[in-house]
Amino acid sequence: MSYQAEISRSNPSCFLFLIDQSGSMSDPFGGGESKRKKADQVADAINRLLQNLVIKCAKEEGIRDYFHVGVIGYGDVVAPALAGALAGKEMAPISEVGNAPARVEQRMKKVEDGAGGLVEQPIRFPVWFDPKAHGATPMCQALVAAHDILKRWIDQHPDSFPPIVINITDGEATDGNPSTAAAALRGLATSDGNVLLFNIHLSAKAGAAVEFPSTVDALPDEFARSMFELSSVLTATMRNIAQQEGYVVDEQSRGFVFNADMVALIKFLDIGTRPSNLR
Repeated sequence: MSYQAEISRSNPSCFLFLIDQSGSMSDPFGGGESKRKKADQVADAINRLLQNLVIKCAKEEGIRDYFHVGVIGYGDVVAPALAGALAGKEMAPISEVGNAPARVEQRMKKVEDGAGGLVEQPIRFPVWFDPKAHGATPMCQALVAAHDILKRWIDQHPDSFPPIVINITDGEATDGNPSTAAAALRGLATSDGNVLLFNIHLSAKAGAAVEFPSTVDALPDEFARSMFELSSVLTATMRNIAQQEGYVVDEQSRGFVFNADMVALIKFLDIGTRPSNLR
């Protein structure tokens, strides 16, 4: 069976995030109370996820390289988007990520006060990825870049748990139809299975998200249906995790969320980055 390979230091897996940095990412999430830009909230979600991956791989002797991670932004340009010492790197072992945040900010987090209320507490918040919102949406170029990066990575790790690509966008591609590039990307494979491509469409207006659909029936327009077609089917392990989180999924459910708000984005990222047990 595919998607069963154990993830270890000698046989790591990888995550590659494709982040829409077009001008419309300066808009707020639709229907939400927060007026913060989508670009700012996505950056927070990615930085929080990177921190969680670092923590997941941290052992007494240090950070074990179970994962390699890359972030590619696409807007004015299609280019690696990590900041600081990792600037320009297409992919980095998780130990390098953990040891080299661009900076550490102090943020305030609400925590329970033990008496039924909430108080704000300062926390350290590592930052590897900064928000940006300018230009068009060259999604096709981003998918081609992902293909080239992962082809090289798979050549070096042919028996790994297949790479997972998560594309986060709020609009349609402005450089053509992405279906061919997406199919080529999904066609890459290790001995354990094909590359997984998941897509998150960020909300532009109020409305319930359509999460992990198995058909196009509930999707409202051609753009949503095309993004569904670009997306890989969830693995059995991911379906089990989604069910535990309360989602209704079946064997044809795809890694796709339409009209996602911040809560849906964070839940999706959590499910999409829990591929298997670490060894």
